[in-house]
Formats: sequence, C-alpha cells, structure tokens
Amino acid sequence: MRSLVLLIGVSLLMCLNSCLYSKKVVYFKDVQYDSIYKATPIPPLKIQKYDRISVQVSARNPELAIPFNNQAGAFTVSESGAVNSSTMERGYLVDQFGNIDFPVLGTLHVEGMTLDGLRDFIKEKLVANNLINSPVVKVELMNLKVVVVGEAGNKIISAPDGKITLLEAITDAGGLSRNAAADKIVVIREEDGVRKIYKNDIQSLTFFDSPVYYLKQNDIVYVEPKAALPRGDEERSWRIVSTVLSVISVATTVWAISTK
Repeated sequence: MRSLVLLIGVSLLMCLNSCLYSKKVVYFKDVQYDSIYKATPIPPLKIQKYDRISVQVSARNPELAIPFNNQAGAFTVSESGAVNSSTMERGYLVDQFGNIDFPVLGTLHVEGMTLDGLRDFIKEKLVANNLINSPVVKVELMNLKVVVVGEAGNKIISAPDGKITLLEAITDAGGLSRNAAADKIVVIREEDGVRKIYKNDIQSLTFFDSPVYYLKQNDIVYVEPKAALPRGDEERSWRIVSTVLSVISVATTVWAISTK
C-alpha cells in the first residue's frame, strides 16, 4: 500500500513537471554530421509593383551622369563620377502598372526584371541613345523587408544587402519559443497576383530546400503555436494548483518513506 502511495506521488510530480515545462525545439534533428549536403542556389529577386528601387549612374565625365541621378533631389558628384546624396534613399517607386519614370529615358517597364537585368537594360539604353558611352549603373532594392509573427516574436525585419533567409528572419526575431510548432513555420507570399502559403519544418533538413528559404520582399513568416497559452488569471490559478499538488506529492512521499 505504501509503495502504491509513493508511486502515485512520484507520478503526480512527474506529470506536473511535464505539464509546466515543454521541451525546447531542436533544429535539424535528422542532420548527419561530417556529411555533405547540396546547397540551394540563391534565386534572383524580381521587381514587383510598389517596390522602391535605387538607380545610380556614373561615368568618366561626371557631368554626363548628372541628369540620370536626379531621383531624389540634391546630390553631389565626386571626381570618380560617383553620385552621393543624403536623400538618394527615396529612389523610384514602381507604379501599379510596373513602370518607373526614369530621367531622359522616360517610362520604363521594370516589373518582373531582376536587379541585374534592369541594370543591363538601362546601360544598353544609355549607350544606344548615345547618352553615355561606358556607363556604370548600380541598381538596389530598397524595400526588402519581411514580417515575422507568432511564436518567434513580432518584428519587421529589413535587409539592406538585398538577401535574407528564413532561418535568419526567425533568429533575428528572437528564435522559436518553447510553444512553437517547429513543423508549422508558415511563409505567406504574394506572387503573380495570388497569395501562396508554404509550410516548413525546421526540425528537418528539407527546411533548406524550401522554395521560400530565401525570403522575398513583403513575405510574412508566421510560426504556429503548439497549443493556446493560458491567460494571466488562468496561469495564476494553475500555479496555485500546481503548488498545492507539489506539496501534497512531497508530503505523501515523505510519509511513505517515514512509515516504512
């Protein structure tokens, strides 16, 4: 009888501990150490409607580049022909038709182009129109940001260098909580006028092969919870109950041992 009481007390205590503390998420559980895995190439970013892009043109003769750099107001030109401007960040806003209004060259349809593609396109236009013989064009995406919500924090993350992975976004937002469903990391992406939803499992190496591992502008990362967390009053009540159960369990164990 005493052994039964002791067993019940220990079982209650173990059950209580398992309820109070969830296991920490383990990333990439199926990894094999000292193994080689093929890396997924980084897909090029494509320009979308309402993107904001920066285009800077330079030339051997700095004066020739001036008309093509008036995208944000005042600027200065260095001896090398590079354009410096504190307001250059504003760049060009891609309109609802996928166009930008570029100085001298006029309206350019840029939607669907890669950044390198737009760079080469502008260079060809400048040369073909005898505006600059050997132009140097730099194109950057200025609004690459993703939103992280759910059990990885709530944060808007910007990527000035134009590249961010799903793992980087989760880490930057604070990492997965203990209540995170590691196999339900959702990325919501708008492409070609439709909204697509991708589910990822960070416990598996297939995470790296996901089509959304490399995030794009305006992606939404949502980490689902394992279970609904209790409200503040519910949590306080549960703590009181758990404390009482712990005391009863310990007292029962001590009684069972002392009466042997």
